Amino acid sequence: MTTCFDTHAHLSVDEAPQLVQRARQAGVCRLIAVGGAPEENQVAFDLAGRFPESIRAAIGYDRYRATQADDPSLLTALFTSPDASRIRAVGEIGLDLHHAPDTAQPQTILFATMLALARSVLRPVIVHSREADQVTLDHLREHVRQWAGPADRVGVLHCFTGTEAFARKVLDLGFYLSFSGIVTFANAIPLRQVAAGIPSDRLLVETDSPYLTPVPLRGQKNEPAFLPHVIRCLAKIRDTPEEDLCRVTTLNAERLFGWEERGH
Repeated sequence: MTTCFDTHAHLSVDEAPQLVQRARQAGVCRLIAVGGAPEENQVAFDLAGRFPESIRAAIGYDRYRATQADDPSLLTALFTSPDASRIRAVGEIGLDLHHAPDTAQPQTILFATMLALARSVLRPVIVHSREADQVTLDHLREHVRQWAGPADRVGVLHCFTGTEAFARKVLDLGFYLSFSGIVTFANAIPLRQVAAGIPSDRLLVETDSPYLTPVPLRGQKNEPAFLPHVIRCLAKIRDTPEEDLCRVTTLNAERLFGWEERGH
């Protein structure tokens, strides 16, 4: 069975054993457990230690924490701990001016702070951007200008739903684009057209579980085991075998997140 890589999943401590088992049975043997808030960051970090064969962590403060007084030393403590190699990205971070346009300024400040953290610890970023294309691009351009790490490990725009023009600008900066169950939705024809043209070496897949359950499982709680439905959809629109798409997206994810590395 070809190994697939879910590059974005939000997991709970209680459900993780069952989710990991079902994911493995479905061929999804690797995943990034994503944080975004203090408790979620700790969960992702702990799960990466608990399931070293299957999970690596991403930690950071997401846009919805923009008005919270989160202690940045909590992130620093994890990045400087003896087990910091569990953490393979800073994320989820970014901007959402659709759901919270009234917090645009604090979101932007937090985003810049998280990008600076990623540069200091030489980790790729996992970026959320919704209705914030230009501001996101401005910050990512500056981030790339200052980035001292490998050019192919700067980061990913997760759960991509943007236009072809936005996709090209992000790709030009060296980022990967990751597609979720949204690409399977009936009304996602424009997104499928974008996904069909993404270079194979910049393509990633994710579930964003427990959200965005793909067709034909709408109505159920999403989980990493459902990733093959995203792969099947992308393989069809890109006219490529599912096994090949699974293989290339796994190789891309391993490269971006340094899966085999023991430390930094």
